[in-house]
Amino acid sequence: MGTMQPRVLVSEEDIRERVAELAATIERDYAGADEILLLGVLRGAFIFLADLARELKVPRRIDFIALSSYENGSDFAGGVRLIMDSRINVTGKHVLIVEDILDSGRTLSYLLETFEARHPASLKSCVLVRKPGQEVQVEVDYVGFDIPDEWVVGYGLDYGDHYRALAYIGVVEPESADDG
Repeated sequence: MGTMQPRVLVSEEDIRERVAELAATIERDYAGADEILLLGVLRGAFIFLADLARELKVPRRIDFIALSSYENGSDFAGGVRLIMDSRINVTGKHVLIVEDILDSGRTLSYLLETFEARHPASLKSCVLVRKPGQEVQVEVDYVGFDIPDEWVVGYGLDYGDHYRALAYIGVVEPESADDG
C-alpha cells in the first residue's frame, strides 16, 4: 500500500458522538431487558462493537460471527454462508446484530433470517454505515451514518485488509488503493 491517506468522510469526533447517541437509544429501547447479546460480524465490526459495548450501560454479552460470500463461479452466486457461528445459544435472548456496513443488503438479510429461526426473544440490527440502493431490502433498527456509494475504509472497514485501524471513516479510490 502506498502512503495515500484516505479522504475523511466521517471524523473520529463525529463517530464518537454518534456511537454515544446510538448507545443511548439502544439503552432506552432495551430498558426492560435483563441482558442483550451483542453479536458482532467479523472482521469489520470489531472496533464499532467495542466502542458501542463500552458506551452501553445495560447488561450485555458479546459474541462474534463470521461470514463468507460466494462470488460468481460457485453454485451459490451472490450467496452468504456462516463460517463462524455464535457460541452462545440465542434462543430466548435479546439479540442485536452489529455490522460495519450495509451495502447490497444480502449479508444482513441472511443474518436476520438465520437468527430469527433460532427464536430469540427479540432480534434487531445496528450498522455503522449504510450505502444507498440495496439489492435486498432490509430494515435496520439502528444506523450510524448514511453515506454515499463510495469505497469506505477505517474504523474497522478495510480495502484489501488495509486501513481497518484508522480512527475515522475515509474514502479511497479502488484504483489508487492498489498502488504500491
